[in-house]
Amino acid sequence: MILEFLHITGGVIVIENWDVFLGPYEQAIDELKIKFKGIRTQFEQQALHSPIEFVTGRVKPIPSILDKAIRKNIDMKKVETEMQDIAGIRMMCQFVEDIETVVKLLRKRKDFDIIEERDYINHKKDSGYRSYHLVIRYPVEIVDGSKDILVEIQIRTLSMNFWATIEHSLNYKYSGQIPANIQKRLQSAAEAAFRLDEEMSLIRDEIQEAQAIFSRKNEI
Repeated sequence: MILEFLHITGGVIVIENWDVFLGPYEQAIDELKIKFKGIRTQFEQQALHSPIEFVTGRVKPIPSILDKAIRKNIDMKKVETEMQDIAGIRMMCQFVEDIETVVKLLRKRKDFDIIEERDYINHKKDSGYRSYHLVIRYPVEIVDGSKDILVEIQIRTLSMNFWATIEHSLNYKYSGQIPANIQKRLQSAAEAAFRLDEEMSLIRDEIQEAQAIFSRKNEI
């Protein structure tokens, strides 16, 4: 429970030992990255196209946790249950179709529970943002027993990720108030990125065949 890490300073509730509090989140990320990279390896061992291109993960920095708690009016006593992205995994795919494949694979797993899904592929955000989000409850083993950790998983194509990374940087620069002219260009860029994904899907078989040939050549 987070209560053991809290104390009051100047009338404000703060977390006393961030390393201990964030430790299980770091553990969850490390374990999930290994497991999800293992999915890619299994596809490759069978000489099949992997729906996962690569996997990254991070634990939200302390200033970001505090900033979000303030912006979203989240009580620090409830941060474990109300902030779903303290631990985050990002899974990149080559093709839009791969995203659905990955989601289906994750739904079948028994080592965590999916508690929420948000489809920003078919229902993009007004900004143009596209991605598929899952929130899972993942158990980690710690000294005191088992602890459930909320982890947000974002699944997107490489072009979606490029756009989202740029938008995130601009949001940081402008404190969430991106100028209208830049926002308009971002929306246009988001549509261009999605058209790129659609075009790549149309020649998906040829791309995969070419990649397979290249891979076999390297092995020889």
